[in-house]
Amino acid sequence: MLGFLMRAALVALGLWLATVWVRGVYIDTPSTLILAGILLGVVNSIVRPIAILLTLPMTILTLGLFLLVINAGMVGLVAWMLPGMRIAGFVPAFWTAILVSLVSTIGSWFVGGKGRVEVIRRRG
Repeated sequence: MLGFLMRAALVALGLWLATVWVRGVYIDTPSTLILAGILLGVVNSIVRPIAILLTLPMTILTLGLFLLVINAGMVGLVAWMLPGMRIAGFVPAFWTAILVSLVSTIGSWFVGGKGRVEVIRRRG
């Protein structure tokens, strides 16, 4: 559970950066930002695998680039479901998905599966 909350916090950080850097992304309050991070985690774990399975031929045809469109769709779905979060079209959703993915990937390097911060020490 702690791991999920840490990852949701990373997603919320990515969403906050998107509100600062991407024109057309609006989140009203900090509580909406936290809810958006949690909801995006839930949507990515439930809806995204189904969407990937249904669009598998298109994903193979585009050599995986269609996954970026699916990620943008998941961000758009969260914005549609959550009052207080607005995205002004596909392009802002696309850049938000890329930014959230980058922040989550970099953050996952430091957060283990159980939510603990991992420190790598070199023995010498």
